[in-house]
Amino acid sequence: MTTPERTDQLFLVRHGETEWSRSGRHTSVTDLPLTADGEQVAASLKQRLAAENFDLVLTSPRQRARRTAELAGYPAAEVDDDLVEWDYGDYEGITTAQIRETVPGWTVWDDPVPNGETPAQVAARLDRVNARIAAVDGDVLVFGHSHALRALTARWLELDVTAGRHFVLNTATISVLGWERGSPAVHHWNN
Repeated sequence: MTTPERTDQLFLVRHGETEWSRSGRHTSVTDLPLTADGEQVAASLKQRLAAENFDLVLTSPRQRARRTAELAGYPAAEVDDDLVEWDYGDYEGITTAQIRETVPGWTVWDDPVPNGETPAQVAARLDRVNARIAAVDGDVLVFGHSHALRALTARWLELDVTAGRHFVLNTATISVLGWERGSPAVHHWNN
């Protein structure tokens, strides 16, 4: 018996620019608005997504993701709490360079995040998102955050969550995951 090829795609959109994303500050639970530039670029996504049809549209509960979804033409995107950004704990609001002043070589992918999430915790909640997406027959659109979407991508590709380190994700970009001969694949990245 032959299994039909999957043709569904997962579209990922990182939220538009915020003051903290522009300055490289780790932003998880701090609920920042988009900058004026962030709003303008997020609005430009509407035309780029107009030709697509989605059976499910999800967003992180944070206003930066919800506002990006709204400006991109998806004001009714369903909030999924599992799409929040990696919880940076004590590192919230500071840059990697600042963290490395006391923890040389630190990365969110390899090192502890005091009072934040572990890679295993992030993987568990993003695996729930991927399971939800797998239950949908058609294409899905997700609005979220840099590290969380990179981790989601790693899990989609059946990799360890820490492989997300290899998928740099810019603000207000569209990335597309799908299938290649039955295997999960990256179709477009950071467009």
